[in-house]
Amino acid sequence: MKRFTVLLGALLLSLVLPTLSRAELTMPNVFTDHMVLQRNQQNPVWGWDDPGTRVTVAIHGQTHTATADDSGRWRVKLNPLEAGGPYTLSVRGTSARELQDVLVGEVWVCSGQSNMAWRVAQANDPDLEQLTAKYPQIRLLHVPNRASQESEKNFDGAWQVCSPETVGNFSAVGYFFGRQLHQTLGVPIGLINNAWGGSSAEAWVNRDLLEQDGRFTGMLEQWKKTEATYDHEKALADYNVRLRNWQEADKAARAEGKPSTPRPQPPRDPLTGNHRPGNLYGGCLHPIIGYGIRGAIWYQGESNAGRAYQYRELFPLMITNWRDEWQQGDFPFYWVSLANFRRVVPAPAESTWAELREAQTMTLSLPNTGEAIIIDLGESDDIHPRNKQDVAKRLARHALARDYGFDIHAASPRYESHEVQGNKIVLNFQDVGATLQTIDVREPIGFTIAGEDRVFVPADARIIAGNKIEVSSPVVAKPVAVRYAWADNPVCNVRNNLLLPLTPFRTDEWPGITAEAK
Repeated sequence: MKRFTVLLGALLLSLVLPTLSRAELTMPNVFTDHMVLQRNQQNPVWGWDDPGTRVTVAIHGQTHTATADDSGRWRVKLNPLEAGGPYTLSVRGTSARELQDVLVGEVWVCSGQSNMAWRVAQANDPDLEQLTAKYPQIRLLHVPNRASQESEKNFDGAWQVCSPETVGNFSAVGYFFGRQLHQTLGVPIGLINNAWGGSSAEAWVNRDLLEQDGRFTGMLEQWKKTEATYDHEKALADYNVRLRNWQEADKAARAEGKPSTPRPQPPRDPLTGNHRPGNLYGGCLHPIIGYGIRGAIWYQGESNAGRAYQYRELFPLMITNWRDEWQQGDFPFYWVSLANFRRVVPAPAESTWAELREAQTMTLSLPNTGEAIIIDLGESDDIHPRNKQDVAKRLARHALARDYGFDIHAASPRYESHEVQGNKIVLNFQDVGATLQTIDVREPIGFTIAGEDRVFVPADARIIAGNKIEVSSPVVAKPVAVRYAWADNPVCNVRNNLLLPLTPFRTDEWPGITAEAK
């Protein structure tokens, strides 16, 4: 009996060992059925297999081979393809994969925080938008929220064909942007959404790069203290004590007919959250880095408003970091300036949101960048304005004009220079289009003016030429500075002839309230 048991064990082991030693060709989920490849450029395709395995990749008459390295990774580059499809992408190594219904067109990454993550089902007219979302050549890929200090290789997701059934949970800004491109260009569109609500910009940057850059030492030192001392198990235990105490107090209050107090909220682990430097770079971005794209659209900044001066350096660094690691040159990167939000302030005041908008505008110094101004589309009581359609159209203007060669105006008017003329300041603007104009009332609204005392007061303003506005105040005899729409939720009304709002600005460089924030 003992000899039989030994023989049986040997037989079972011989059956199991080949299975354990046999590798299987795998690919990240950025490569699935229904995917879109970027047209007219070389596109990397990669995955993993047994080290030393020869892998063959074929599509539409072209074939490429690569050998898996010591870690098992292989990579090929497809030759440029014209827009079209559907095609089959065949990949063969120790096993085979056949990716079906592959299209070739334009691919854009849609990233940022909650206003990019905001779904079609939450935007204006969601029922109508979903009913008409019959665009089988628009493809959607959602990267789930995952935080990691490690550079993750994959994620749980797959490309979907746009339809009334699939579009509701996708990024509204992303979908409306992609729809405008599809309707204009007549080619397939691929949209990759990896936005995470409430995320900070530093979470989207390679942690090693931040560590090497001395400008962010203060921020990183604070995080290192948190990383060394935070105990989530203890925080949960403390929360459970508070919760039990609350439950007992709430039960007693209800018995006496008294109102309940707010229920305590469970702790959030900052180490696995969306603010920790590098967390979203590792978990949400790295798995798609290198996939062939045309460019990226971005809607973020609210979570960094308290450190707006730092954002002047952090935001350009993030864009440069993405471009460097994508190895696709200075691909287009277009973002949304913060909308108007919170209650209207009756008198001129400092504003963190105004300083963040300024930092965003300053990032236009990078090549192939653009900014969609939506200072007119916000809601004072809702940080998530529902008019995502117009937001997307303003982003699409940049892409259509700058990347696809359409003769349309893209940018909002922007401050260029000024000249003090006695008790008046004359402002000059660029990117005006045909002319500056106002809405609601004839007089330009939203300007403030100050003398050397740095005290701003509401200003009188008038358009004196297509690209010039004259500003003055009877209480400022010797003006030195002007600001426009400098508030969280400014009252302002200057546009160009296409109703693109004038970009908020200031002519002074006096230190702001976030100048020392780290």
